[in-house]
Amino acid sequence: MNLNNVKMNVIETAGNGIVNDLTIFTFTQTDNLVSATYSGGQILKGYLIGTVKQNKLSFSYCQLQTNGVMDNGQSECDILIENEKLKLVEHFTWASRNGETGINIYQEL
Repeated sequence: MNLNNVKMNVIETAGNGIVNDLTIFTFTQTDNLVSATYSGGQILKGYLIGTVKQNKLSFSYCQLQTNGVMDNGQSECDILIENEKLKLVEHFTWASRNGETGINIYQEL
């Protein structure tokens, strides 16, 4: 599996999550290094960077919301293929929100 040039949005958002179906992620991958930019919905601009090993993606993220709030945290994702599309099941931990956790699900567009 390779995330290079893959675009995704979030199809399920945690109750304490900010990203949603209007947030579009554009990924790049070189070897095991993965990065993405994202925006849309409540996100003015966001960045993530991490590594992939087998079917697991680990990354740190930072994002600026449209209301000016900045957030950051870390995520661990399972990478799946469902209906011939890549899917990420993200388990995130907010660093900027006292360690709150949640789960988001992304799907390839």
